[in-house]
Amino acid sequence: MPLYKTIHPNSQTTVKIWKITESYDDLMQGIDLKPKSLERVLAMKSEMHQRGFLSVRHLLKEFGYTDAELHYDANGKPYLKDGKYISITHSFTFSAIIISDYKIGVDIEKQREKIVRIANRFVDYESQYLTDENIECVKKLTVIWCIKESLYKLFATSGLSFKKHTLVIPFTLEDKSTTAWIDYENKKQRFTANYLEFEGFTCAYVMS
Repeated sequence: MPLYKTIHPNSQTTVKIWKITESYDDLMQGIDLKPKSLERVLAMKSEMHQRGFLSVRHLLKEFGYTDAELHYDANGKPYLKDGKYISITHSFTFSAIIISDYKIGVDIEKQREKIVRIANRFVDYESQYLTDENIECVKKLTVIWCIKESLYKLFATSGLSFKKHTLVIPFTLEDKSTTAWIDYENKKQRFTANYLEFEGFTCAYVMS
């Protein structure tokens, strides 16, 4: 079973990462999908997206939940009815879920050079500490993107801009954690951001 990694940032929070190596048919085994989920996965045109969707259901099972216990609000944010907070992500061959007693967000992204070309869409303050060294710049930009995407998932507020309303304090790739802020409508909130790299991917998660 390809449960890739389990992380316990604190006693109330758990992150589980899945490496998607199974076929679509294999991933359909061992889980029960509610009708709406089955309809959704069958309608997906990309097998990669189907496998990502199904791997998330296997991760839910690792946490002791079923697909029927996962719900989405009007904004598409996932939630559990037992009061726990949940955030979900998948990218290519990896997926992850974080569950906590606190508000949280998680994101996984593949490290790709094209992120340099789109950096001006989500980076403002952070450009002050980014280097020109290509490999390090790609990795740092991917960390920044993952942190900001995680903040967006946690905050779940329409109109939040990565570039205008979020910032990530200077960090090194070796630090594995930093501080991030949301400054939205004259209200500032501070968050702890953790990140890790594996097999050409970056995963970040933020906690309030």
